[in-house]
Amino acid sequence: MPKTPLRPSPPPLEANDVAIVGGGTVLWFVAFLALLPFHGTLAEQGRGDWQWICLAGAGLGLIGLWYCRARRDAIARDRAAAEARPDEHHEPDGTNGDTSATRSD
Repeated sequence: MPKTPLRPSPPPLEANDVAIVGGGTVLWFVAFLALLPFHGTLAEQGRGDWQWICLAGAGLGLIGLWYCRARRDAIARDRAAAEARPDEHHEPDGTNGDTSATRSD
């Protein structure tokens, strides 16, 4: 069976990470609020920790929001810095545009 030639990897897809993580955080907090009226019933059934799990999910989502915003801002700063230096050509893989397999220097 003949081998298929290798193709270069496509560039990563850009997504709105802040909106995605924010939506998940809101859902965890809504679940926490929805379970509050049933605290007694859940505790009797041995599931009293469910609401606290939801609150922990919301808290971790807040940490995720902070991280995603910091990452988004760092990417924007890096792109702005790269545009400010048009004379230097940097490839994302660090090759600086050198596509040859070997260098002769």
